This record gives sequence, C-alpha cells and structure tokens, in this order.
Amino acid sequence: MDFEKLAQWLFPDVTLTPEDMEKRYPERQLPQGAIVSRMAPSPTGFVHLGNLVQGLTSERLCHQSGGVLFLRIEDTDSKREIPGAVKILIEALDHYGIRFDEGAGIEGDIGDYGPYTQSLRKDIYHVYAKYLTQKGMAYPCFCTEEDLENMRKEQEAAHENFGYYGKYAVWRDRSLEDIRRELDAGHPFVLRFRSTGNPENKHKFTDLVKGEIVLTENEMDQVLLKSDGIPTYHFAHAVDDHLMRTTLVVRGDEWLPSLPFHVQLFQSLGFKLPKYAHIGPLMKMDGESKRKLSKRKDPELALTFYESEGFPVSAVYEYILGILNSNYEDWRRANPDADPSGFAFSYKKLNPAGSLFDYDKLLNVSKNVISRMTADQVFDELLDYTKAYDPDLFASLTADPDYAKAILSIGRGGKKPRKDLATWKEAKPYMSFFYDAMFERSDPYPETISQETVKKVLTAYLTMYQASDDQTVWFDKIKALSESFGFATDMKAYKENPQDYPGSVADISGLIRVALTGRQSSPDMYAVMQILGQDRVRARLQNAVDALG
Repeated sequence: MDFEKLAQWLFPDVTLTPEDMEKRYPERQLPQGAIVSRMAPSPTGFVHLGNLVQGLTSERLCHQSGGVLFLRIEDTDSKREIPGAVKILIEALDHYGIRFDEGAGIEGDIGDYGPYTQSLRKDIYHVYAKYLTQKGMAYPCFCTEEDLENMRKEQEAAHENFGYYGKYAVWRDRSLEDIRRELDAGHPFVLRFRSTGNPENKHKFTDLVKGEIVLTENEMDQVLLKSDGIPTYHFAHAVDDHLMRTTLVVRGDEWLPSLPFHVQLFQSLGFKLPKYAHIGPLMKMDGESKRKLSKRKDPELALTFYESEGFPVSAVYEYILGILNSNYEDWRRANPDADPSGFAFSYKKLNPAGSLFDYDKLLNVSKNVISRMTADQVFDELLDYTKAYDPDLFASLTADPDYAKAILSIGRGGKKPRKDLATWKEAKPYMSFFYDAMFERSDPYPETISQETVKKVLTAYLTMYQASDDQTVWFDKIKALSESFGFATDMKAYKENPQDYPGSVADISGLIRVALTGRQSSPDMYAVMQILGQDRVRARLQNAVDALG
C-alpha cells in the first residue's frame, strides 16, 4: 500500500512534521535529575482527594528535585466537561498548596510548552497522526456503531476477548480503492493504531511504585483519532508528555491495563518513555474489610468536604503526607515546628496497594496542627471560615477581635498546648458561651448537690468574687467557700473518707463552672473568668441564682 498517498488523503492540510514540533518544543534546560511532571485532569467539576494525593506527590517530587510541575487540561471528552470546571480545579488545588510552575491558568496559559488544554492542540496531534499513517502504523476505519456492536456480539458468543484486533480488524488491510470509495462518499472514519503486538509476548516493566511488573503486549488496534478529529486520551497524552518533556507520570493504578498500549505508542512514535508511578487507590475500612473511597458513598472523597467542615489546609496537607510516606510522622515528631517542605518525600515510601484513609486519624492530626498555631493564626483562619459558613459567629468575631483572640489564646503555647479544636466548625460550640447572645446553660449542676445548696453557694460567691484577684487568691477564695459549706478542700482526705463530706472543692468549682459557662467541662476557669470580665461574671452568677427560684 502507498502509505504516503493515504496520509495525504487523510491529512491534506497538515504540512508540519514531527521535526518541526521538536524545534517548537525543545528539551528543557534543567539541572540533572530534575523531574518534570504534570497533573492532567479532565474538567468534570469534581475535585477529589485523589487529585490532591496525585498533585502532592507530583509537586513534592518535582520541587524537591529542582524540576517543573505543570497543569494540563485533558478535555478531549466533551461529554464529561462542566462549564467553569477548570477554574474550580485550579482554585481547589491552589487552596491546598499545590502550586504549578506552568500550564493552564484561570487567566490563560503560563509557560512555553502550551497550549496546555488538549482541545487547543488538535493540529499538533494531526502532525503525529499523519506521521504514523505515513509509516503504515495507522489507518482509517469506517465501521459504524452497528458494525462494532455486531462484532461484540460475535466475540461474546465465541467467548473471545472484546476489541478490534485480528480477524475483527476488518479495515486494517483494506485497499486504497476501498478507502477512497468511502472517503468520496463522505463516510466518517476513526484513525486506528496498527498494532504489531502479540499477547503471547510478555515484558518486564519497572514502575516506581509497583516495582517490577509483567506486561502483556497489546494486540488491539486502538482508536487514535475519533471521527471528529479529536484524539483519544491515549494518543493525546503520549504526544503531550513527549513534547512537554515529561519525565515522570504520576497517576492512579486504574491506568495499568492501558500501560502496554502506551508503551507501544511511545515506541512507535519514536519517543523516550517517561518513568511511571502508578498510585494505589485511597481505601477505607467498611466493617471488617477495606474498599475504595466512593464518590457516591463517601462525602469525604470531595475536597469541598474539608473546606465546609473547616479543616485547616495545613492539617489536610499534613495528613496526606503522613498516609503517603509512613516515615513522615517520625519526621514531624522530630521537627514539630518545621515547614513540611523540609521533609524528604520519596516515591519509594508509597504503598503499592494504596493508602488507608482514616477520618479519626485526620481529626487527631488536625487537633495537633491547630494546637501549634498562634491565637492570631487561629483567628485569621477562623475568620475566613466563618465568613463563608457561619455569618453569626463571623459578626461576633469581627465586632471585638481582641476579645476573640483572648478566648483563642487559652492554653495555647508551651510544650503541652490544649487540643480543643479539630476543625473550624467546632469553634462555635467551643467558644459560644463567651458571647451572651449564644450563651445557654446546657449541662445540669452536679446531681450530688441540692438546688438549695447550689443557690447558697452561688449567692455567697457573688460577695467574694473580684476580677482583680490573681490566680492564687482566686483559688483560695473557692477553697474557703468550699470549707464554709463543709466541702473537702483536701482531695486526698476526701478520697480516703468521702462519706465525711457532702462533696469536694472540685464539686464547688464545678457548679460555678456550670453557672458561668453552662457546661460541666470547659477550659481553665480562671482564664475563662478573666476573659468574661467582672460585669459579665457577676451578671451570669446573679442570673443563675435567680433561675434557681
């Protein structure tokens, strides 16, 4: 067959060559060992935790090596595209600290290897489609949907593999005359790859995460260009990864079945194959067994979940680093205040089977992260969260920032800071009692103390309390109050002979706590009362007395 003539028929307007493309997109001038990788999502509008896992892995490996991370938008499947999805994606990844050196942007492309959106690169793909046709490695297929469906039924009946190969590849060796007749009739066609693979042949392949795996050669004549001239993912990604000079492809292991075809494509096009790191899926425990996180079942798969729940970005980032590299937690313990960029991230530590997502562990990580923040940092992040998700608390915070920061300062700093908050969503129930508009007495007074005694204790405390007392004087007064009602002030003596007392100083402190905060548990009472101030403390004590009748 005259492949040159066929190529001219199919691509009469293509005048550029692969050599022209090599000149347009030259090798990058980077330090030895620098990694060039990409994120290449489809613009579906759903940004999930897997995107963050892949993005963080690629970002760390690239930037640790002095390399380049770029964003490419793979929008060749127009049926899945959602308007505005690219903006959603870029903003979500930027929110979680994934910064791109070049690629698609909200305001346009940045970088010299674009366009970074595949729908804008059709002419480039056609250069290589023509090249493969010229070499006899691609051909037009005029099969209709009905033809393909009948082929599938025949394969099913014969218990054979589904696909376009062997005797089923009916347009693989058709004559130029047959092809010309179809073209003249205006019949649509797809361009297929002419595979030379044999499924009997096996080859060893080294994946950076999976290790050594065995690949079975591809025998399928896969589609390269669809009938509208738009490339399939397989063809487009091979051309793009080569021209954008990608050295490492990080992607989910659901792409492993396609790897034999991808290897074949790179070889046929004369491209150097990048290294591959196929990441296992995010898993979760479901009863006694593990399963993949599901978009339908698990709200925590969506990145928007973490924003709406109020997880600090730094906490999510910390947690993901920890589940990707098991030695990260040891590094963090040794470097409690260090920036995570100082951690030596390694693909060798990635779990080939996938990482186990543990929501409770995330909460613990987040508590630790928030506990290490300053009050100013907590206030700023809480302000951002409440502005979007809790306008009432936002109004309270902005009305008196110093008061809010004083609340958030309780137990902060030192070797063992308090860990009251795991998310910003928990801030309102944690601090609401400090604000009169949100204050409510939700917990009862200690059941062992009668209402009459509670009233007498609170009435007596009203005459003793002074906001100017230091912590020692303040506690001495509570002990004196306890003693005056016969309550034990020596906890050791109380534990040895509890029957000799109606209660202890802890019970007296507890009922004062309920009167002032509405809760049996709260941060340090002296600090709480100092922040509430004398007028508010007296008013709450009096209201509590009045409520007791």
